[in-house]
Amino acid sequence: MVKKQMKLGLFLMGTGHHIASWRHPEVPSDAGENLEFFKKIAVKAEEAKLDMLFLSDGLAIHDLSHPAELVRFEPFTLQSVLSTVTERIGLTVTASTTYNEPFHIARKLSSLDHISNGRAAWNIVTSYYEAEAYNFSKEKHLDHEERYERAEEFVEVVKGLWESWEKDALVRDKNTGEFFKKGKLHPLNHHGKHFSVRGPLNSSRPPQGRPVLVQAGSSEKGTDLAAKYADVVFTAQQTLEGAKNFYRKLKNKAAVAGRNPDDIKIMPGVSVYVGRTQKEAYAKYEELQELITPEVGLDFLSDYLGTDLSSCNLDGPLPGNIPLTNGNQSRQKLIIDLAKRENLTIRQLYRKIAGSRAHRIIFGTPAQIADALQEWIENDAADGFNLMFPYFPGSFRDFADFVIPELQERGLFRTEYEGTTLRENLGLPAIDVEHKIQRV
Repeated sequence: MVKKQMKLGLFLMGTGHHIASWRHPEVPSDAGENLEFFKKIAVKAEEAKLDMLFLSDGLAIHDLSHPAELVRFEPFTLQSVLSTVTERIGLTVTASTTYNEPFHIARKLSSLDHISNGRAAWNIVTSYYEAEAYNFSKEKHLDHEERYERAEEFVEVVKGLWESWEKDALVRDKNTGEFFKKGKLHPLNHHGKHFSVRGPLNSSRPPQGRPVLVQAGSSEKGTDLAAKYADVVFTAQQTLEGAKNFYRKLKNKAAVAGRNPDDIKIMPGVSVYVGRTQKEAYAKYEELQELITPEVGLDFLSDYLGTDLSSCNLDGPLPGNIPLTNGNQSRQKLIIDLAKRENLTIRQLYRKIAGSRAHRIIFGTPAQIADALQEWIENDAADGFNLMFPYFPGSFRDFADFVIPELQERGLFRTEYEGTTLRENLGLPAIDVEHKIQRV
């Protein structure tokens, strides 16, 4: 029986995902704005045959934001550069449907897909930082329900714009003077509740037909959107049972939406500490934990919960009346559930969250790490993982050099890329567009 192979993304986060990573002696403290640093990581990730480089983004900060988020490169710009030092690995950019226009995003992603020869992906977010509204001439953040309603129409418009040009529309015949076949260029003529977009797009059909669509919301509205559109789903799951339930729920939703459930790859985030022994791996974690200042840790937790905890007793439990946030509702619930399940004080909770933002943490030898990942794959809890290394380059190097070979030896991960595009390497179906809209 052929083993199910896992998909692996690398979640780039400047100095690392641990909030104190920039203070680690091995880490370049300017990593978030150090292009050579990112180039080296990208090359190493492709040598390890990882599926994609994943870049998150946010459009607002405050003085106690994660240091890797305080100053960082704009994702499209950085991934365009990284496309020039790599050939096969996918390039995922995060772009908000709340503070962008569909034409902008359709054009940028199509351009990135052309520049990279078919390796672009879009992480669709609705923006959960409420402060982003203030940077875009808004007095308040759109309500959660409206953000997802807007997001669905946004994605439909972007997909329609990508279909502006048929695959063979551009002939560029110097002898006849025909640059394109007019019957194969299509305006969109979209008129909806949130957007009015004529089109067509001034970028030809993307090499993948459509860049890969990634979705990271785990709320009901988020999973509804993912079931309808996503090729890859990034989620935070702490337990095997919780991950299995999420996996089953989303695959069922995809089937109801008329899709093949196998066409959605579910990739939970995971933070990994590798050592020669489990004790050594845990010591690496504790070294970072000791670098967390209470002020930063508490503010980090408050931001995720959407409520100010500064007046609370740090050595007491979370308040029992935390209001529902208008930001990331699924992450808020996961953190509250974690605190209850493990009976954590606020101090213990922010220390735990600071290491992985409520994603699963694994400690161990290469074999133990491989065991933990394999268990979720074989129990239909995941199709792969988005790797969230606590600090760069050390924790990533340990995984690439020692865990990847272990996974390959078990037949759980590729030894060579399957194709040249991200869609091919993820095992996703080709995009075949049947044009039924007005032609130019």
